[in-house]
Amino acid sequence: MALDWIPRENGLKDHQLIGNEHYGKDAPSVIYEERPVVDEQGKPVDGLITAWIWLNNPAQYNSYTTEMVKGVIAGFQRASGDRRVVATIFAAVGDKAWCSGGNTAEYASYYSRRPHEYGDYIDLFNRMVDAILECRKPVICRVNGMRVAGGQEIGMATDLTISSDMANYGQAGPKHGSAPVGGSTDFLPWFLSMDDAIYNCVSCELWSAYKMKQKGMVTKVLPVLKKDGKWVRNPLVRTDAYLEDGEIVYGESIAADQVPAAKALIAECTTDFELVDKEIDRLVWRFANLFPNCLQTSIDSIRAKKKFFWDASKTMNRHWLQANMNNEAWLGFNAFNTKKITGKDVIDFVKFRQLLATGHPLDESMAEQVLGKPKA
Repeated sequence: MALDWIPRENGLKDHQLIGNEHYGKDAPSVIYEERPVVDEQGKPVDGLITAWIWLNNPAQYNSYTTEMVKGVIAGFQRASGDRRVVATIFAAVGDKAWCSGGNTAEYASYYSRRPHEYGDYIDLFNRMVDAILECRKPVICRVNGMRVAGGQEIGMATDLTISSDMANYGQAGPKHGSAPVGGSTDFLPWFLSMDDAIYNCVSCELWSAYKMKQKGMVTKVLPVLKKDGKWVRNPLVRTDAYLEDGEIVYGESIAADQVPAAKALIAECTTDFELVDKEIDRLVWRFANLFPNCLQTSIDSIRAKKKFFWDASKTMNRHWLQANMNNEAWLGFNAFNTKKITGKDVIDFVKFRQLLATGHPLDESMAEQVLGKPKA
């Protein structure tokens, strides 16, 4: 007679659906790491851990490939079901980028004009967002650098964001042939005012970590630059509130003539995420000293508001994203992917609109007219 369960060494059932096949050490990959929970004195606590899910593709700004998406899903499923895990940390390798979104090289070379293939990929992407929103542990986003485009979308699916002050945030879809319907159009109105949400979606501007903190997007912003043993706040960003055109602004870029000196100062500094990681340890220790079921129910109840709109839109948006791979995405992703050849990462938008106004089909002839030409 077949057994309906297989006992583990400690007598508990194993509820994991996915093994180690989707993790790796060599980039591009996802790394799954277990770290001990530490108390207020920094001492490891027996039997309690944090699960660290690392995006490991720093050479491409930690953009996620298809295989990496699978790794993220696997990581959150594992962390969610591990009784020892107090919190899950969604992190990224390096000091320049947390995540720049989907891997545009893969989009351009494989998914472009393969809409049904891209639809299958978006099925995986949606499962990735679901895995974050459904993780039965608090999820902290450890932002070490830019969090933009699809990176912003999966980042907003997390519960709390502890950010380097060198990070910046924003969308890029309308500039490169897509729309931020992988979460941003659902999540941004919860974080920002409706006007700010729309402007952030369509302007494709990058906003500083300090500006996002002031607007309520992130939990905490901490310096990561060090010079002569002292912390240096991001010199490229104004961290004081000031009046501009009758409006109080905060976290905006410094004046252009100040940028060279700021970059020179950055070059003299080392990068150290000590304060970021200490804040994460502090949060995890706070979680460890709460009733786990009460903690998770509280978090899930707040998540439900984000999930309501995400669940209502994700399938419809999946179909649009699939169809768009035969449309503007074909031009946008190829323009971005050939920027080293042409010197431009976007199409000629005015020419594109002029051609559309005449009823020109979206074909190779149009592409030749709106895509950049190779540099001489």
